[in-house]
Amino acid sequence: MGKFGTGQAIRRTEDQRFLTGTGRYTGDIVLPGQAYLYLFRSPYPHGVINSINTDDARNAPGVIAVYTADDLTAAGIRDVVGMSMPASSRTDAKDALQQPPLARDVIRYVGEPVVGIVAESPAAARDAAELVWLDIDEKEALVTFDQALADGAAPIHDKVAGNLYGTLEYGHREHTDAAFESAANIVAVEIINNRLAPTAMEPRGCNIQYDGETLTVYQGCQSVHVLRDRLAQSVNLDPENIHFISPDVGGAFGLKFFLQCESVVAAHAAMDTGRPVKWIADRNESFLSDVHGRDHVSRGELALGDDGRILAMRVSITANLGAYCSQAGPIIPYFGACMTTGCYDVGIAYVGVTMVVTNTVPVDAYRGAGRPEAAYLVERLMDEAAKKSGLSPDEIRRRNFIKPELFPYKTATGRVYDSGEYDRLLSAAMERADWTGFEARRRESEGRNRLRGIGMSYYVEICSAMGGENTYVRFERNGRVTILMGTQASGQGHETSFAQMVAAELGIRIDQIDVIQGDSKLVPTGEGTGGSRSMAIGGSSLYRSVSSMIESGRKMAAEVLEAAVVDIEFNNAEFRIAGTDRVVTLEAVAAASWDDSRRPDDVEPGLYSSERFQPEAGTFPNGCHICELEVDPETGVVDILGYTVEDDVGVVVNPLILEGQIMGGVAQGLGQACGEHAIYDPETGQLLTATFMDYPMPRADWVPDIDFRYQEVPSPRNPLGIKGAGEAGTVGAAPAYINALLNALSARGVEHIDMPATPLKVWLLLQNS
Repeated sequence: MGKFGTGQAIRRTEDQRFLTGTGRYTGDIVLPGQAYLYLFRSPYPHGVINSINTDDARNAPGVIAVYTADDLTAAGIRDVVGMSMPASSRTDAKDALQQPPLARDVIRYVGEPVVGIVAESPAAARDAAELVWLDIDEKEALVTFDQALADGAAPIHDKVAGNLYGTLEYGHREHTDAAFESAANIVAVEIINNRLAPTAMEPRGCNIQYDGETLTVYQGCQSVHVLRDRLAQSVNLDPENIHFISPDVGGAFGLKFFLQCESVVAAHAAMDTGRPVKWIADRNESFLSDVHGRDHVSRGELALGDDGRILAMRVSITANLGAYCSQAGPIIPYFGACMTTGCYDVGIAYVGVTMVVTNTVPVDAYRGAGRPEAAYLVERLMDEAAKKSGLSPDEIRRRNFIKPELFPYKTATGRVYDSGEYDRLLSAAMERADWTGFEARRRESEGRNRLRGIGMSYYVEICSAMGGENTYVRFERNGRVTILMGTQASGQGHETSFAQMVAAELGIRIDQIDVIQGDSKLVPTGEGTGGSRSMAIGGSSLYRSVSSMIESGRKMAAEVLEAAVVDIEFNNAEFRIAGTDRVVTLEAVAAASWDDSRRPDDVEPGLYSSERFQPEAGTFPNGCHICELEVDPETGVVDILGYTVEDDVGVVVNPLILEGQIMGGVAQGLGQACGEHAIYDPETGQLLTATFMDYPMPRADWVPDIDFRYQEVPSPRNPLGIKGAGEAGTVGAAPAYINALLNALSARGVEHIDMPATPLKVWLLLQNS
C-alpha cells in the first residue's frame, strides 16, 4: 500500500446497490402532486417563426400549462448561459450565442425546443404536443462546413457574418512557415473527427419543485454547484435559494456538466404552477437534443529532417459549434488543440482553430474533450512520417519523444508537461504485444485470405487543469466518518476510492466511512467532475483535510493524555505518547472532541477539518496503445485480435477501478473509430441517426480482451502524484485502431480511411483499390 492508501485493488462498495437494483436515479424520484413536462420540438432545421398555435394543446385532457418563448420572456426567464470566445481570439462575435430555453423568433436546428407542455401524465403531455401548430418560413439548412461557409450563405445568427464565429491560434505562423520551407520532407493528412452523440445509459432528466422560497432540483449531473449557479442565472433566483441534488448518475461523459433548455423550462413550470415538474428524455429526444461531441475537420503537416526528426508542425482545425454556444463549446476545440504536438519534442508549431456555426444541435465536451481529436491527428501524422522517412512506427516515435530529462517541458503551444517516460512504456507495450512476431502472424492470415494489421498510438493528454476543490471531513457522534466532496461520481467508483484513502490514513474500516456528494446544501462548495480532475484535485484536497484532522486529533489526544502536543504520535488509529505505552484510540479522541469543556480552542467538534487544493498547472497522463486486427476482404468486417495498453496515469489509487476506467474509455474510442457517427442530411437538415437502429453503439463483439498494465511515474503537481485516468482510454484508442486498419489495408494499396471505418466503407475501399 502506498501513500494515503494508494495501490489497493478494493472492489467497489457502491456496486452492491447498483447490481441489486437499489440505486436511485432521477427517473426513480416521484414527488407528491407530480406533473410531467414534454417538449414539442422543431421538425424543421432552420426558419423564421411566423406563429405558434397552442390553443388545442392547452385544452387537451390532463394539460396543466403550456409555455412558449413569449411566456418565458414575460416571466423574466433568461437564455441558457453560454461561453463566449476567449479574449485572444480573432473574431467579431465575442458574445456568446446563448440559446433561449424555447425557440424565440428563429428555429436553428431539428429538435430545438419550441413549446413546453405540462400535464398530469407523460402520455397526456405527449398527446397534447401533437396538437401544436408551428408555422415558419423555412430557410436553407446549413449543416456542413461547406454549406455554412459558402459565399452567400444565409447567416444563422445575424451577428455572425458568414457563420464564422471566430479563430483561435497557438504558436508562431511565420516561424513555422519558414521551417517548412527548409524541410527535407513534408508529410500531411486531412482527417475527419466524426460527430458523436453521448448516449449515456441514463438519459438526461430533472424533477423540480418550488415551495415559494426554495427551488429544489433533482438532476443527475457532474456538479450540483456549477449547474445550480447556471440555473440561477436563467430563473432569476439567488443560488442560495436553489437546492440542487444529484442522485445516482448513470453515465455522464461531459454531457451532464452542462445546463440545457429543459431544466430551465421545468424550473419555470414548477415556479408557475406550484407543482413538481418532471422531465425525462426518451432516447430519440436524447439524440436530437443532447449536446454532441467532436465534429472537426483537420489538416496537419509535419516538416521533417533527413533523420526523421520533427522540425515543425502546422495544423488547421475547423470545429463545429452547432447552432448555439454551449457552456464550454467554444473552448473545447481550443483546449484540445493545445495538445496538438502530443508527446513529441516539437520546437516550432502553428495551430489555427476556426469555429463555425451550423444548423445542428450544439457541440460541447465529450469524454476526452479535445484531447482525442489532438491525439488522433498527431498519431496519424506520425505513421505517415514513418513511411516517408523509411523508419518503423516505433522508431519515428522514439526519435521524437520528449526525453525524461527535459521535464518539465514547455510545448510550442505553451503547455508545461509534468513528467513522463515515454520510451520505456512504448517498449513494454511492444514486448507484451509481441510486435516482433507480427510478420509471421500476418503470413498466417494471408493463407486464410485475411488482411492482418498492427498499429500503435502514443498519447498524452492534459488533465486536472480546472480550478480547485475544498473537502470536508468529520467524525460523527456515532463514531462514523463523513466525507463531503464537491466532485460527483457518475460511475467512476468515487465512493470506494475516497473512502479507501481515508480508511488507510486513519487506520479504520472502509465501512465506517460515508461519502456524501451531489447535494448543494450538505456540501458547501464544489467544482464537479470533468477533465479527470476528481482524484488529482479532489483526492489531494482530501489528503490535506485528513492530515489536518490528524493534527487536530494530536491536539485533542494531548488534552486527553495530559501531554504536550509535540510528544503525540499517530499510527494505525491510535495516538501515543512517544516512547511510552500510553495510548488513546482515534475513536475515543473523536468522541472527546464533542465535549466543549475538554476541546482546545483550535479543534472543532468531531475533529472537523477542511482544506483546499488547487494545482498550479495540469497533469499529463500518457501511454501506448497497440491494436492488432484482421480484415475479411470479402465483407469488410474487422476482428480485433489483440489490444495492449501500457499507461502512466501517475500514482494509482485503486488498480481494479483504474482498469475498468481504461477499458470503458477504450470501448468508447473504438466506438468512434468503428461505427458511431451522428449524421445530418445535408439536403433536409434532419438527423438521420436519431435511434439505436441508425446509430451503432459499440458492441461486446467489437471490444476485445484488453491487456492492460500501468507504470507509475508520479506527477509533481499534487501531493499524491496522481495524473488522472478517466479519459485516457478514449484518447489513445481511435488512432491505434485506424493505424492498425491502414496497416492491414496497405497490402491492397489503401492509404487513407476516415472514421468511422464501417465494414461497408472498408469493403468499398477494397473494391476500388
